[in-house]
Amino acid sequence: MADSLEDRRFSLAEVLDTFNSCLTEDKEVLIDEYMSGWRGLVRFMNSLGTIFSFISKDAVNKIQIMVNHRQGENGEQYLSMQSMVKYELEQELVDLTKRANHPESGCRTVLRLHRALRWLELFLERLRTSKEDDKTSAMCSEAYNESLARHHPWIIRKATGVAFCTLPGRATFFEVMNVGSAEQVVAMLGEALPLISEVYRVTEELYAQHNLLELP
Repeated sequence: MADSLEDRRFSLAEVLDTFNSCLTEDKEVLIDEYMSGWRGLVRFMNSLGTIFSFISKDAVNKIQIMVNHRQGENGEQYLSMQSMVKYELEQELVDLTKRANHPESGCRTVLRLHRALRWLELFLERLRTSKEDDKTSAMCSEAYNESLARHHPWIIRKATGVAFCTLPGRATFFEVMNVGSAEQVVAMLGEALPLISEVYRVTEELYAQHNLLELP
């Protein structure tokens, strides 16, 4: 689980496989596979330069926190999102009202990745359905405003808006996915996004059921 996030090329096919293996037949989200999927998404963001570093660096930090939980003495309690939520709530390991005693709880850590996953899902869906001359900056900003923006302070939102203006064109995004032609990229995104969306949906419902969607 400790492979470098920097030295491997992004592969959309690998991310597709990983998110496909994320969900069990009982709709449990497996944490190891979820983090592997996120490693791939970090490689995607890093392959575009420093533009997404404000998200990718935070994601790397969150991934490491979850690796530490999995490798800790209670690692089996963190096999799935469902087992993690049950364990941490029963043991009162989640700060429900303010960050105090458990700032690195699994529930809080995954929630931050969960929110960022929604942004990436919305952005990749816009890329999938875009035309050759559509502006990636507009697509990314729209996705951000529909997802992460409300969780960020004004100064981060402002800096993010400026950064998105420097995004490369659609062709560059398709190239770094290492799939092939634009048509092949669109087809594979069509396979990958429903899987990512389902993982997001199951996680969202789990957190909503336990009133964990607004953890500080």
